[in-house]
Amino acid sequence: MSCTGAIAVACRPAACHHAIVTDDLLLDRARGLWTGLAGARVAFTGSGIDVGVSARSLLCPAGWVGIVELGNAAIATAPDDDVAGIVRRALGDLPAAARTDPAVIGGRLPMAEALGPATLAYCDEAGFRPIVSSAVETVRAGGNDVQTLLARVPAEEAGESGLAEITSAAFVVRAGSDVIAAAGYRTWTGRTAHLSVLTVPAERGRGLARVVAAAAVAHALDAGLLPQWRARPPASRRVARALGFRELGAQLSIRLLPADPPWRERPPQCGALPADGID
Repeated sequence: MSCTGAIAVACRPAACHHAIVTDDLLLDRARGLWTGLAGARVAFTGSGIDVGVSARSLLCPAGWVGIVELGNAAIATAPDDDVAGIVRRALGDLPAAARTDPAVIGGRLPMAEALGPATLAYCDEAGFRPIVSSAVETVRAGGNDVQTLLARVPAEEAGESGLAEITSAAFVVRAGSDVIAAAGYRTWTGRTAHLSVLTVPAERGRGLARVVAAAAVAHALDAGLLPQWRARPPASRRVARALGFRELGAQLSIRLLPADPPWRERPPQCGALPADGID
């Protein structure tokens, strides 16, 4: 087994030390990315959760609560001060693994909907396991080849892949003239390359996702970018791990009940009784 983190025991001491240092650097870069996306003064500190108020947070859709856990510390954004306070009280004592678990959070907050959790994995040159294949071709991201591939899979899978949003070239494999697998990345703030991969259903299980994704990761690393793999399906996570990505955390977005539900605390108005609702 290759040395992929501090818990590896079958590596030479020097190699294990390198893996620990690499993971620390990856974690620092990943945390810098997400604190920048939060749009609020938040930080990954200690083992708790730092909740900020940000109407323009990119951790989640507008009006939602976004939570990102990286290395046993978490940040979250809420749309206003009231919701931020509620989130702090509800989630502040949760262990790291529970802070992106919808089942746990749903028991503490009036959650109407959740997106995720998605695993956040990162890769650097030292950990990358390249795959060289003469079958990979480079095409224009918005061209007919990619559009045809997107049309051949269910709409939900096409959207989940993010392939329609890549800003890099697309790295593809064909069967005859048809593209059957493709990968690329979208450049995010913080010099991050957010990976997207898609294979037509009939061709899955042949390792094609790994082949095209390896080409996209190599391109991102050559450009000095931090490759990021955000995934929910186990199969996607396996591809990332095979390429040397390290799972460092998770992301969850939650939508709470409407703006004026009974659980929201309101300060009593002059001459009025306190509100009946509780957290």
